[in-house]
Amino acid sequence: MADSLDDWFVREVLPHEAALLRYLARAWPNRADIQDIRHDAYVRILEAAHRLRPTAPKSLLFTTARNLMIDRARRNRIVPIDLREELDSLNVLIDEVTPERRTSIRQQLIRVTEAINRLPERCREVLWLRRVEERSQKEIAAKLGITEGTVEKHLARATQLLADYLSASGEPRPSEEWVGRNLDGIRDEH
Repeated sequence: MADSLDDWFVREVLPHEAALLRYLARAWPNRADIQDIRHDAYVRILEAAHRLRPTAPKSLLFTTARNLMIDRARRNRIVPIDLREELDSLNVLIDEVTPERRTSIRQQLIRVTEAINRLPERCREVLWLRRVEERSQKEIAAKLGITEGTVEKHLARATQLLADYLSASGEPRPSEEWVGRNLDGIRDEH
């Protein structure tokens, strides 16, 4: 069942409102226009999402706001040189992954992979079927010839062992959400 457009907007766009307002306050000299630019950006995002949901709503939001500022500056026909330079300097990808972040993500993924490989075979198999193949506990139980309660126990044990291994490495362990997202990425590759 698909999310409603309103639910999607509240979940994916509105959390960035504070950052958007800071961005607009920093980039736009006329404080009276900021709420109008924010509103116009939201309208454009909603119109675009009505046709097709953007895959990077935060980037789209900031790019839309930047383009609206440029349009307003053009309409005003008087563009102070410092504003033009500031708008040009803002032409960056908001969600750009830096080489350091890419390395950190790769290291975390290696640690999680090592942790998964250290799991007992049955725990690893149940975890894979549940998180990567997205099978229900009932389907897993039927496939492996065990009860749903046993599936739950294997999942709980796998989660605990992963947490223990990742905690023992001395580095901050990835959140459960991070592990889930990256297991989802593994699913996409297979």
